Amino acid sequence: MRLVKTLVIAAALTTLAAAAAPSLGERAAPPSITVYHSPTCGCCKEWVKHLEANGFTVKSIEQADVSPIKAELGVPRKLVSCHTAVIAGYVVEGHVPAADIQRLLREKPKVAGLTAPGMPGASPGMNTGKDPYDVLTFDAAGNTTVWAKH
Repeated sequence: MRLVKTLVIAAALTTLAAAAAPSLGERAAPPSITVYHSPTCGCCKEWVKHLEANGFTVKSIEQADVSPIKAELGVPRKLVSCHTAVIAGYVVEGHVPAADIQRLLREKPKVAGLTAPGMPGASPGMNTGKDPYDVLTFDAAGNTTVWAKH
């Protein structure tokens, strides 16, 4: 009798777990990303569209001078670009591809964030060139490593 009760309970728990688990086709939506950028910057707006096209929910905050945000978030001067974003406790500086951000969220490395320094012509939102560029991680001390090559 005890074995039957154990099997019934195990079957019930398995059924509940299966009902609560997402199906194979479902994925959790990426968290919301907040992007700080100039109201007149067209490439920033194009990068926002790139994120949205890749499933991100974007909160766009326009301000004339984004420098104070960059300083507050600890973006090293040598790594700046035209816009700055925040997602899940990470900083994303510049035209970082959505796939790199998604990888960041999956792997959760111990870094401050990602950056595509400057404004690489081949990056999302710029779309003006074909030259290769790197996306870097950076930490609070400004140390960098290559996260992805594009």
